[in-house]
Amino acid sequence: MKRTIYRRKREGKTNYKKRLTLLLSEKPRLVIRKSLNNTTVQIIKYEEKGDRIIVSANSSELKKLGYTLNPGNLPAAYLTGLLAGKKAKDKKVGEVVVDIGLNTPTKGSKIFAALKGAVDSGLKIPHSPDMFPDDASVNGEKIQNYLANLKDSKSIQFKKYKDAKVDVTKIVEKTKSAIMK
Repeated sequence: MKRTIYRRKREGKTNYKKRLTLLLSEKPRLVIRKSLNNTTVQIIKYEEKGDRIIVSANSSELKKLGYTLNPGNLPAAYLTGLLAGKKAKDKKVGEVVVDIGLNTPTKGSKIFAALKGAVDSGLKIPHSPDMFPDDASVNGEKIQNYLANLKDSKSIQFKKYKDAKVDVTKIVEKTKSAIMK
């Protein structure tokens, strides 16, 4: 008798062993998903009828808080994690476990920037600080230094920042303080 494999497993979208391990902890999951232009952080609780989203934050929400830079970069991922953590604290969520899905855990990546934001907001999350990006990356200092050293090249990606004389670190700090209010 041939056994049918779950569709999401066949499509490579869900690792059911990892999911079961996370669910057995009986804690809500901090689900971090990244794309090229966005980072989404959700806190999800398992229920028999299906998972229930308790809190959700997307990097596109940062525009309302004064963040005018690319929502797909590392500081935006950090701020999105911070925003999700702040929303979670407001809903009395204290402890969660991290669910990075099928993403490869790479030191200093956007996933760990979002995790650092959630940890900095006060959530209790089992983690290794060694995986976090350095503070210069999270605060936008590396982007600011790159802009300062950028010659008149054809870098379209940063040209509008350089032309507008954007101070990345100030924008990140201003957004961070708006989130923490």
